[in-house]
Amino acid sequence: MPRAQWTSVLIACFILVLSTTARSEKPNVVVIMADDLGYGDLSCYGATSLKTPNIDRLAAGGLRFTNGYCSASTCTPTRYSLLTGTYAFRGERTGIAPPTAPAIIKPGTETVGTMLQRAGYATAVIGKWHLGLGGPEGPDWNGDLKPGPLEIGFDTCFLLPTTNDRVPQVYVHDHRVPNLDPKDPLWVGKKKPSPDHPTGQTHRNTLKMDWSHGHNSTIHNGISRIGFYTGGHAARFRDEDLADKWVEKSVDFIEDHQKEPFFLFFSSHDIHVPRIPHERLSLIHI
Repeated sequence: MPRAQWTSVLIACFILVLSTTARSEKPNVVVIMADDLGYGDLSCYGATSLKTPNIDRLAAGGLRFTNGYCSASTCTPTRYSLLTGTYAFRGERTGIAPPTAPAIIKPGTETVGTMLQRAGYATAVIGKWHLGLGGPEGPDWNGDLKPGPLEIGFDTCFLLPTTNDRVPQVYVHDHRVPNLDPKDPLWVGKKKPSPDHPTGQTHRNTLKMDWSHGHNSTIHNGISRIGFYTGGHAARFRDEDLADKWVEKSVDFIEDHQKEPFFLFFSSHDIHVPRIPHERLSLIHI
């Protein structure tokens, strides 16, 4: 995406940090990172084709940045730089992480999370991660997914482990994939697992959203993705429920830690592809 778009993501992010800061010794900190949100997509920055009243209200109560620069124009390096405060491309494997990527931010790295933990904050990351999980061999999807966020400054996490146009479509809570059935193990790989494995290319007529830009491998929920996976059916989520799940888990964390200072990195997947709104948001009226 264009650099200007990611610039606005970070602008929106810092607006929300400042607007949630209270005049106290240890104010709560909530960082909201949007995904693929352009500078011109917010009405507080002049958008006229749509309205963003909640973000506008936060901007009105805080500071609005109008000139800024981003460290990268894609997902993984942007998150790396935001959390570590360092230029991502001086590190290793900081391009767009594949589904099988091991942890990119190594334990022992100073992050925003580790700094705030030392200051007495409860810390959480909820939403899109896309910074790899596990040791050098990559994620053990059926075992402990570490190192991960808990090893670099977060007390808890509830994640979309990669990004939703890449497999697998499961959540990660702390070190595990919730609801996994041991009799139906989750496998994630780079190559087609069998000749008859359905993909967006072989079963294009079954898709509810057509593919583009290489999003034509494993099909889940009527949408084909980048990469291949099998199993883990009881753990799989629906695209339509993602946004609600991030809010639900964020509210739980805030309520659980309302009596102590907390840091929440709310890393929404919206408005990244695939864009599948919940049924209640349908614009079709009969």
